[in-house]
Amino acid sequence: MYTVPFLDLPPLRSAAGTVRLPGSKSISNRVLLLAGLSAGTTVVHDLLDSDDTQVMLEALRVLGCKLERDGEALHVTGLGGRLATKQAKLFLGNAGTAMRPLTAALALLAATQGGDFELSGVARMHERPIGDLVDALRQLGCAVDCLGTEGYPPLRLHASGQALQAAQPIRVRGDVSSQFLTALLLALPLVAHDGDIAVEVQGELISKPYVEITLNLLARFGIAVRREGWQRFTIPQGSAYRSPGRIHVEGDASSASYFIALGAIAADGEPVRIEGVGTDSIQGDIRFVEAAQAMGAQVASGPGWIEVKRGRWPLQAITLDCNHIPDAAMTLAVMALYATGTTRLSNIASWRVKETDRIAAMAAELRKLGAGVVEGDDFIEVTPPAALRPAAIHTYDDHRIAMCFSLAAFKGVPVRILDPKCVGKTFPDYFEALFDLVRTPVEAVPVLTVDGPTASGKGTLASAVAQALGYHFLDSGAVYRATALSAMRIGVAAGDEASLARIAATLPLHFVGGDAHLGSENVAEALRAEDVGAMASKVSAWPAVREALRQLQLSFRRVPGLVADGRDMGTVIFPGAELKVFLTASAATRAERRYKQLISKGIPANISTLRTDLEARDARDQNRSVAPLKPAQDALLLDNSALTVEASMEQVLTAWEQRRPFG
Repeated sequence: MYTVPFLDLPPLRSAAGTVRLPGSKSISNRVLLLAGLSAGTTVVHDLLDSDDTQVMLEALRVLGCKLERDGEALHVTGLGGRLATKQAKLFLGNAGTAMRPLTAALALLAATQGGDFELSGVARMHERPIGDLVDALRQLGCAVDCLGTEGYPPLRLHASGQALQAAQPIRVRGDVSSQFLTALLLALPLVAHDGDIAVEVQGELISKPYVEITLNLLARFGIAVRREGWQRFTIPQGSAYRSPGRIHVEGDASSASYFIALGAIAADGEPVRIEGVGTDSIQGDIRFVEAAQAMGAQVASGPGWIEVKRGRWPLQAITLDCNHIPDAAMTLAVMALYATGTTRLSNIASWRVKETDRIAAMAAELRKLGAGVVEGDDFIEVTPPAALRPAAIHTYDDHRIAMCFSLAAFKGVPVRILDPKCVGKTFPDYFEALFDLVRTPVEAVPVLTVDGPTASGKGTLASAVAQALGYHFLDSGAVYRATALSAMRIGVAAGDEASLARIAATLPLHFVGGDAHLGSENVAEALRAEDVGAMASKVSAWPAVREALRQLQLSFRRVPGLVADGRDMGTVIFPGAELKVFLTASAATRAERRYKQLISKGIPANISTLRTDLEARDARDQNRSVAPLKPAQDALLLDNSALTVEASMEQVLTAWEQRRPFG
């Protein structure tokens, strides 16, 4: 997951390939709660690993459930409807799928078995209404206190000292969030011992497909809810949770929407294939496929898979009642940027009570890109501009805004996603999955180079800058040392140019967290050996080796961007780099740094000798006939003799920001 403050997406051209979806958030947290309330052990496969499921898992641990990992499976030993812990404070982040059902379940258990629980979350969770659920629970006789603003978390749930009043139907509003009804349906089987318990929905129920998920999963755990349309639901007398033993979580259909849209926008050759969800899905958001087809997507699908290609182009604007796909409908608002005409999405009032006010947020960010937007209480209209403007997208700590606006980068301009780590709520590896599918002209991928003499600190600086930007990192010195190490291991001599070039041409080198790997082996320490460095100096003099390694180094230029350090990155390898830095430091400073480095490894050294060696190497490098050490004409010259790495990085990032189009 990208944890950088922002992630810049270059202009992207096309997409193809296969993505495997993470598990559904809606299914994952429902399954976890049901397993936690049931007797016995439930083995859960393909569970989503995200912020929302982590807070649910932690809540279950605190409440006394036993959770054990067995490879990719999670074994959940439930409470059997009995409280093991009767007092706890639970922090539930911004997870509505944890806050709402846990509120209902713990309110009922506290009322019938005695207990005292406090439920809280992040600041935004305390702004998300829960009053309709609280009112329904109070009808039953549960003691629910709002500890801040009435009708909002944080909440205290405790024993009321009176019997539950379940003889009359429980009334709950359905026009704000379907999660209130879902919470009651998940919790009421805990107290259906003496008679049927009915729930009546007041007003038009929104997001009906999410209630369908709830009913489907309740059935898997032994609860057969009787339903009269969408207005009345009855939990039969004697209902009790029974573990299904094993259960698989299907891929997240809401997350599938981004890749369905990606195929419709950018798969102009081979399709984008989505695995983990398909025609057999129990999630309502699978109907996003219909909306994408209406806009022009070509779709093929089957059990557990969907394939999407570009069909009609440009896409066709649509007018759609989105009650059946409230979360996925956000993706349509960005698809509208690629459509002819105005797209109108209605019946989306629930957007306003989600992780943020999504109608206002989508309108604001679409306007930054140049789109014409009209917004209302429960609708949004989007008209695409003639040409998009580069924009920095504020994500409001909302995973869906970050993911759907990433698709705007396919219209010829770079797009900055602020706080990309917010995707951790449902899809931590979203951007990695996206980048595995996208294709873009190599010249569109931004490059920043850091060149300089030996021991100037260029590798440390370049690695830090790459981490700060979320870009790939290329240590060109490691490229030559890895070639030398490979040659030494198989006995190739330093004078055998042809054999060395063959080794260089097939070098399986990549970088992980700044460390160099040859295949699966981390060779970072091996490359620092003195004899490897000496061999690398000889290897780098051969033109055939340099040309073979030039091609390897060019291959590191991949989305979203590259930071490369070395001796000729800005002059030979990437002469068109957007920012070239030439890092210098006095020979005395570099000798002192090198001395400390060697002493820390237990290697004896002499500062005077080191300084003499560095000055001699500088002279050799500057007078080489092939790629001599020199700054590019347009390089930023940075002397870091008196600067920390952090101060040097700040100067480089400031210069980089001045070259970005985001203002």
